Amino acid sequence: MSRQMLDRLIAGTLPDPDGGGMLSVPLKTIVIGRGLGDEADTLVAPLPLGRKLAVVMDPDTRLALGERVSIALRGTGDVDKIILPRHPHPDMEAVRSVIARTQNASGLVAVGSGSINDITKYAAHLSKKPYAVFGTAPSMNGYTSVSAAITEDGLKKSLTATLPVGVFLDLDVMARAPHRLIAAGFGDSMARPTAQTDWLMAHLLIGTPYREAPFMLLAEDEKALIAKAGDLRTGDLAAMEVLVRTLVMSGLGMTLCGGSYPASQGEHLIAHYIDMRGQGLPEAHHGEHIAVTTLTMARLQERVLALPELLLSPTSDTPDRFTAIFGEALGRSCWAAFKPKVFDRERTDVINAMLARHWPSHRERLTKAARPAREIAQALLAVGAPTTPEDVAIPPAFYDEAVANARLIRDRFTMLDVAAASLAPVPAGA
Repeated sequence: MSRQMLDRLIAGTLPDPDGGGMLSVPLKTIVIGRGLGDEADTLVAPLPLGRKLAVVMDPDTRLALGERVSIALRGTGDVDKIILPRHPHPDMEAVRSVIARTQNASGLVAVGSGSINDITKYAAHLSKKPYAVFGTAPSMNGYTSVSAAITEDGLKKSLTATLPVGVFLDLDVMARAPHRLIAAGFGDSMARPTAQTDWLMAHLLIGTPYREAPFMLLAEDEKALIAKAGDLRTGDLAAMEVLVRTLVMSGLGMTLCGGSYPASQGEHLIAHYIDMRGQGLPEAHHGEHIAVTTLTMARLQERVLALPELLLSPTSDTPDRFTAIFGEALGRSCWAAFKPKVFDRERTDVINAMLARHWPSHRERLTKAARPAREIAQALLAVGAPTTPEDVAIPPAFYDEAVANARLIRDRFTMLDVAAASLAPVPAGA
């Protein structure tokens, strides 16, 4: 059924749960299968990439799939291999480097996962060139999203970019990926409950636009994925297909909504703060951090949703606090991003009056969207994903700092803001 749902979504025949009509996404070529690297010429030939192709990879993804793709694509046109350093950092410097090295290309082909995909996606967007991606690991949900996670001026941002014209995910390659990457993708997928709960809460409290469609796409596969979590340790291709499809659907949900709202809320803010401020920490994959921060958010959300009453206080944060935490330049940037969440007494009174009437019904609806923290923890442990800051070598004191200050880096209103503004303080520890 879930495979049929993906086919219907691509075909534009899946009903929209948020209103009349059918759901539609602009990405029409998504192939999940086996042996895709050797078929790259056949898969890419129908795409509007032109005949001068730049294949972007790093040394590891070159070995995993990039060399096979490059050889196969020689039947399609001229191929220039762009080999980035191992573990490239997705920042504007890397993006500008790819733009400079692909000036003569008519189209770009990314071979990799998180960083390679984001760098290539944003480089293609800025240079107004089409791109396709051959994934090498089920480590994140960005293959099919319209956003690219790029660090700019020291601040990690979710930047609007151009969708690929084709996404090709080889299950054999995915199953051979380092298990840490597989567990990272599973961790990223477990953010659905906390992201949906945060986004719905923002909708109910402050009127943020919200949609059910992205979560309808994930409902059936999420159950199957949790049930098959342990099978991902053994290279089981049926379990891998569920994980890959879950990540694809999550990305398409973001594309439907025109942003990362359905998959990135408080748990991602904490992870972004760690990326920004965690100098000298050992290398960790994005999804590994998300596994830990999702569990933190699930526990925090449970504490908020257990409150019989919820009342908020006006925002007390000031520009001086931002400067003290982040420094002058980054502090100004974060304050500018945060300002839409500055609520004065008048607006807070309006929110509290609404909560006095509707908190019980809102709490019930939010609880249905959430998933118990113990279930998330059990699933993460079954797949071998980290569950504590120590598992990813983050000092507990710094992690507590990240949880306390993550809400300051963006305008996204989450349970982190509710906990900070609650008149009955909510502990936010891991």
